[in-house]
Amino acid sequence: MRPCLLTVLLTTMIFLSSACNHQRDAPHENVTEYEKVRLVMTANGTDLGIETLTARRFSKLVSEASGDNVQIEFYPNDELTGGNTNEAVRSLTEGTVDLGAYVSGTMSLLDPCLEVATIPWSFANYREARQVIDSTGGKFYEKVLAEYGLVYLGSTHNAMRQLSNNRNPVRTPDDLRDMKIRVLGGEVYRRFFSALGAKPVTLGWSELNIAIRQGVIEGQENGFFLMHSGHLNEIQKYMTVWNYLYENYLFVINRKTFDQLAPKTQLLLREKMREACEWSRDYLETEEKKIRAQFVADGLQIVDLTPEELALFKERVHPLREKLKETYGAEACNAFCIDMEKNFNEDDHK
Repeated sequence: MRPCLLTVLLTTMIFLSSACNHQRDAPHENVTEYEKVRLVMTANGTDLGIETLTARRFSKLVSEASGDNVQIEFYPNDELTGGNTNEAVRSLTEGTVDLGAYVSGTMSLLDPCLEVATIPWSFANYREARQVIDSTGGKFYEKVLAEYGLVYLGSTHNAMRQLSNNRNPVRTPDDLRDMKIRVLGGEVYRRFFSALGAKPVTLGWSELNIAIRQGVIEGQENGFFLMHSGHLNEIQKYMTVWNYLYENYLFVINRKTFDQLAPKTQLLLREKMREACEWSRDYLETEEKKIRAQFVADGLQIVDLTPEELALFKERVHPLREKLKETYGAEACNAFCIDMEKNFNEDDHK
């Protein structure tokens, strides 16, 4: 998108949001009805992304509950900023865009502590992540985001990240030695696989499928949902389920926009976002179980690490975990119960 066109589009969004935010029936507002307001929401996911599915369900719930008075205009793929995710986050803090949905790693552009939950093995499974984030973790997100002019509305899963490759089954750290593994650009991912003796390679998602087919990359790490959408199970032989890292989406609204809304509308947005996030969490967990069964039926060899095998990996990356805990600080780690023993025995993927 050209800069001039982008400016016009963003300016238009500001005008629409501002104008609609003040369309109230004052001074004799009918308390049985919601104010008429149109809000603009952005995300960088595709039409099939879990954040997109969540945002669209949220929009539908809000519209239905308000009698179509409160409308959410949703734009995926960072359309409003020409695909520029960093610019989209800035637009949220400035109020050019009202609402947004981005992974914690992306939101950490504002504050590194927002990425604390990605410390390897912070959570054993999705159930544990839900419990922590819906209590002390969510309160921490709310506190930090408030410093940047954002109101935290909710969180949903992106993925418990697993490992797949074409070289050999992975049960011990030695099985990863010198394996070329595609990772995201974040420091945690690179340092994690380097600590295990692998060779992490930063590569864009659009390039991954071809790189695996050509043998440039031997393995990759992602959740079941994204692996399935990218057809990676069709070109990988082995998969190790180890839930080594949890990643989630944060749903936020600009503080100034939020404060201009009637209290009834504010409550509506909070309630329907929680409802949408709970739906999408359940949806992703259910879909992953179906996808796992399909992977097995299609011939993908899946390895579930035993507690003893998993302990070897955790021991190898222990120095990295300690360094990351020091980086994010005690308040962040305590909020996400990073140092607490885990007592959840059920495997989410079985």
